[in-house]
Amino acid sequence: MVVEVRDLQERNQIAAQIARLLLELRQAGGRVLAFTGAGISTASGIPDFRSPGTGLWERVDPEQAMSWDSFRQDPVHFYQVGLTTWLPPLWRAQPNPAHKALAQLERAGLLTGVITQNIDGLHQMAGSRRVWEIHGSVRTASCPTCGRRVPLLVPHAWLAEKARHAAPDALSPSWRWPEGYPPRCPDCGVVLKPDVVLFGEPLPASFEQAWDETARCTLMIVIGSSLEVAPAAYLPERVGRLIINNLQPTACDERAEWVVRTPAAEIWPAVVDALTEANPAFALPPSAW
Repeated sequence: MVVEVRDLQERNQIAAQIARLLLELRQAGGRVLAFTGAGISTASGIPDFRSPGTGLWERVDPEQAMSWDSFRQDPVHFYQVGLTTWLPPLWRAQPNPAHKALAQLERAGLLTGVITQNIDGLHQMAGSRRVWEIHGSVRTASCPTCGRRVPLLVPHAWLAEKARHAAPDALSPSWRWPEGYPPRCPDCGVVLKPDVVLFGEPLPASFEQAWDETARCTLMIVIGSSLEVAPAAYLPERVGRLIINNLQPTACDERAEWVVRTPAAEIWPAVVDALTEANPAFALPPSAW
């Protein structure tokens, strides 16, 4: 069933229905997983990749910006491109109400965990404890030579200056590196690679873990994913019951019990509010958004 949410009343009605389903599954011992993509983080200021007119790949060639070949051939230029395109929005972002709602559902025992395609770390910042980052994380970086892993430095002063003044293009003669960039291994001096899955790289062990989790999953809630990127898109196909919350159609819409076309940052806090109102003994923290 496709639900085009047109007003507050419709949003609250569908939120109450989802809340009842989550309670029923919890009582029956079911396992519910969230599967999140870029669309859950757009309300945090991170552009998604494929939306017409706003997607990152309309402005940046992914093979240049985020491929293993581009990093291997010229890691310094890789960071120059990253610092002028995809890295600053990730560093500035904070969890939005959708991230916080999923963390509340997990604490209440209604959500087993989150499988995410995102590299922003916002689920953990919001309080989620069981998170499988199947495309890696921008929070750390590793040495391609010796394997040492360290936190990836966030250049706060540079970001603040960039917010006040438009930064020059990476190829401009006036380009200035933020302090500590490009980041180098403290042991061998090689430029560190962010621990994100670049185009042309294999998926990390967390994908196999997520694959195993779906075998025990009763219901998967897909949030903000176009389900176009393989093999991540195969995960929902392993689950019998689906709820899809995405603004654009997906290949799994026909299988879903509900397809909810409304921003994630609106519907999932409403689900938390419906649970709190209907089940005060559940002791969910009150929604603060």
